[in-house]
Amino acid sequence: MINRVLVSNRGEIARRVLRACRDLGVGTVAVHSDPDAGAPHVREADVAGRLPGATPAETYLSVERLLAVARSAGADAVHPGYGFLSENADFARAVVDAGLTWIGPPPEAIAAMGSKIEAKKLMAAADVPVLPELDPSGAGAADLPLLVKASAGGGGRGMRVVRAPEELADAVASARREAESAFGDPTVFCEPLLEDARHIEVQILADAHGTVWTLGERECSIQRRHQKIVEESPSPAVGPELRARLCGAAESAARAIGYTGAGTVEFMLARDGRFYFLEVNTRLQVEHPVTECVYGVDLVRLQIEVAEGARLPQSPPEPRGHAIEVRLYAEDPARDWRPAGGTLHTFEVPGVDAEFAVPAGYGLRLDSGVESGAEVGVHYDPMLAKAIAWAPSRGAAARRLAAALRGARIHGLTTNRDLLVRILEEQAFLDGDTDTGYLDRVGLGTLAAPLADEAAVRVGALAAALAQAAANRAGAAVLGGLPSGWRNVRSQPQRRTFQGPDGPVDVDYRLDRSGLTSELCPGTSLLSAAPDRVVLDHDGLRETFTVTTAGDAVHVDSRLGPVTLVAVPRFADPSGRIAPGSLLAPMPGTVVRVETGPGAEVAEGQTLVVLEAMKMEHRVAAPSAGTVTELNVTAGQQVESGAVLAVIEGTPE
Repeated sequence: MINRVLVSNRGEIARRVLRACRDLGVGTVAVHSDPDAGAPHVREADVAGRLPGATPAETYLSVERLLAVARSAGADAVHPGYGFLSENADFARAVVDAGLTWIGPPPEAIAAMGSKIEAKKLMAAADVPVLPELDPSGAGAADLPLLVKASAGGGGRGMRVVRAPEELADAVASARREAESAFGDPTVFCEPLLEDARHIEVQILADAHGTVWTLGERECSIQRRHQKIVEESPSPAVGPELRARLCGAAESAARAIGYTGAGTVEFMLARDGRFYFLEVNTRLQVEHPVTECVYGVDLVRLQIEVAEGARLPQSPPEPRGHAIEVRLYAEDPARDWRPAGGTLHTFEVPGVDAEFAVPAGYGLRLDSGVESGAEVGVHYDPMLAKAIAWAPSRGAAARRLAAALRGARIHGLTTNRDLLVRILEEQAFLDGDTDTGYLDRVGLGTLAAPLADEAAVRVGALAAALAQAAANRAGAAVLGGLPSGWRNVRSQPQRRTFQGPDGPVDVDYRLDRSGLTSELCPGTSLLSAAPDRVVLDHDGLRETFTVTTAGDAVHVDSRLGPVTLVAVPRFADPSGRIAPGSLLAPMPGTVVRVETGPGAEVAEGQTLVVLEAMKMEHRVAAPSAGTVTELNVTAGQQVESGAVLAVIEGTPE
């Protein structure tokens, strides 16, 4: 029996494993980097060990430090979660050699699947359909379009689409750098790009006694940068006959490598119904909760029991209902998926029925690695949480999940929340017409549009101004009960200016014996105002606005959509002005490469600097044509968000 598990991971997956251990009565050990010292997973474990440093290489990827914590804490087993070392055969062997139980497949199975190149050969030998492999050095125009892929790891890192011959060399070099950074292995290969295909995967679970479960399929086709953002089970494109063939191929793959524990066999499903092996993820998947909900199982608990030598029943449970999961990321889809770091001031999702567990009945599940007040840094993946709706039908699950996201209060960071809501409400998605090109086909112009339109921003700004006025009156020493700006006779209106999503918003209003009047929102009347809650009669409807202030930012939440405003000071500080033509760092990160120099002539849109942040490369391009008159960074340098990387002086007409 396992007595104490070290979870060699962080964030929501660490919390997920800790939850299963608590339910089993198993002791727990967490590990943390210095930035994660105050993280929820650290507090929730019985004991926690520090991994000195901040970068993955010196913390969560350090086998020696992880095993040292396991020894000092008296752990007798290790659960790797997903990401980091979860698919590292050398780490699995080191755990076993240290006399500890590895909660995962045998190191030999991990090694067999650790190289996607070798994995495809093994699957072909087991009669599992595979796509042909292409050598990057020999690929030509006839092979296009193609996909450059990292041989190790997953999560969309080290992947590039190539559509023109001149793009290949740069794509291969970039994929190799990203793969080396994320997985410690720069090996890449190419394969044909299947356009308009679906990404389908089968959950497998096997014991050491010859029983292999296939727990249906998940569809994970909606992706950005080859990384999934929406997952569901079952797939709307898979019927009983195709499901049987997919599950049969997944079982063959598991038996071919002597698999035990939980894993996933991934396929690409073409429009004509043919499917091709993609990879085997020899670990738990991010999207495992949708399978847990539909099949009523705890996959982490089963992982632990299988590692203890337990036998699985001959047949898995029968599926029930439909589950959809979305990944909430700290990123801006409208700005090339730019990741966001900083303080998450508020994180509240309404109507949650269960956390890190299957709800007692159909409902809403939340698996989150963060909470209000969390600091989101640049060293790790920008995923904040996963929200999962489980319902009798696909349509009911989509509606429940969209409503929960619409009602969530998420302040301090830009996220993809609005995008997720729009996907869940978009007709092609509701019709089940999705594939890996869904985001491009529907378009970010539609899907990344804010939930709050211009009218909602205006009335939100009025509510923010009234809430701030109420806060001022609440703190007033004299006549604090009077409304702010109240006059017996008509006077000049109250004025406040906010920076809104699309520019300044000037709020003017009067409060007198006749009530509220505002040119910004004609016909709107005030029912009540408090520092954190304003009720207005707007367009004949009673609307409630929840107002939260954090520094200069004012967050207004209502059914009209979330609005974030920044209070503009009446008198600006001239020392804060930035020189025209300044190229600013869009996020904190490390300069990977500088592709220009002082005096260089650059074109609009030309890449000048490449940053690495949150385990991805981000290109910073020239906003306009001109001459580089100032260059302030070199490769390897750390920069903060808003730092001036370079200054470009426009070319005279």
